[in-house]
Amino acid sequence: MRGSKLVGAARITAAVVCSSIVGWALVAATPAAASPLEPTPISDAFYGPTPGLEALKPGDIISSRPMPPPAGFFDVDVWQLRFRSTNSAGNPIAAVNTVIAPKNKAPNGPLLSYQHIINALGLECAPSQALWTTDPNLVIREAPALNAALARGWTVAIADHLGPNSAYGAAKMGGQIVLDSIRATQRFDPLQVQQSPVALAGYSGGGMATAWAAALQNDYAPELNIVGSAAGGAPMNLERMARDLGFAPHPVFGLAFAAALGLEREYPTRIPISDQLNPLGQQMALQLQNACTNDIIAVGAGKSATLVANSLNLIDSPEMVAAVNENSVELYPGVPKAPYFEWHSPTDALIPVSAITNTIGRYCAAGVKVTEVLVPSNDHLTAAVLGLPQALEWIDARLRGVPAPSNC
Repeated sequence: MRGSKLVGAARITAAVVCSSIVGWALVAATPAAASPLEPTPISDAFYGPTPGLEALKPGDIISSRPMPPPAGFFDVDVWQLRFRSTNSAGNPIAAVNTVIAPKNKAPNGPLLSYQHIINALGLECAPSQALWTTDPNLVIREAPALNAALARGWTVAIADHLGPNSAYGAAKMGGQIVLDSIRATQRFDPLQVQQSPVALAGYSGGGMATAWAAALQNDYAPELNIVGSAAGGAPMNLERMARDLGFAPHPVFGLAFAAALGLEREYPTRIPISDQLNPLGQQMALQLQNACTNDIIAVGAGKSATLVANSLNLIDSPEMVAAVNENSVELYPGVPKAPYFEWHSPTDALIPVSAITNTIGRYCAAGVKVTEVLVPSNDHLTAAVLGLPQALEWIDARLRGVPAPSNC
């Protein structure tokens, strides 16, 4: 459950990821001719082509396999599930989920859907791969902290919420994948969680996937027994965040650039980035095609939109703005079905705090039981650490059936 608190300096910029280059994208758009650079497929048949997806329902299991426990996990059973989900255009896709269950858990005991922060364009960076890697550039060092949840008897499900193309920044799709991953987990008989109460959790980029799943539940998966969602430090308005950050050279520009490339993968005609790149931008895009956090930051350090784009004509594309706004929770009219816990620093410089305030205000006005915790820290990562214990205790109470409080 403490998986967000050790994300490191690179990963705390996940709040930047989903939007700062979206701002660059907003000013660089013209009709595109180039195709987005797709990730190299994983050489594992489990992730291979899946015909007949149209005949499956969201959450239906395509295939499953047992896995050995990742490093740092003991006395657990581990499964990977491949299941049918839906992309941003409403088309069926195959997604992947990793489920870790205590060996001594009770049948239908609590299920936690935990969203790791994934700053990546490469498929090997996703949890279903990175949990087992020994590559120091890919390993998820905070993953063993999930033992805090497993020790309580909870089953933990971890979705590859960037989807089969690692569409970094496509947050609404991420929420759909999370909900379908819960469906798949509960439909998989060996896990014995068919009737389990479910909670969601995540911070920063993982918080954004969590926030989207919570907001989408009423429309996308109303049958799920989600008893509460805890999202921290989540960017809730990507366009506003992009415009706030500007276009000056930045040490983590690579993350921003990667987000634009990821969004192009999901919206190739609406967010046509590749056709706008100059030779330097094209070279960087090739370097980032399969990159994870550290390499993304290294490639883009000190760069800016003006250095990688052929033109900055400052003419916004209505289609692009609309696509970006479709991934902003603040602008989505739906509200969570279950109680909602939210924590952030009121002076966090990486995310538009006003967007969180507006979103929480709308949830409260709609009758959602919201607990909002303002963490006294200017630092995005420190806010994750300070707020997480309260989030864990709040989730524990919801899973035990204690009525949710509200400080609306």
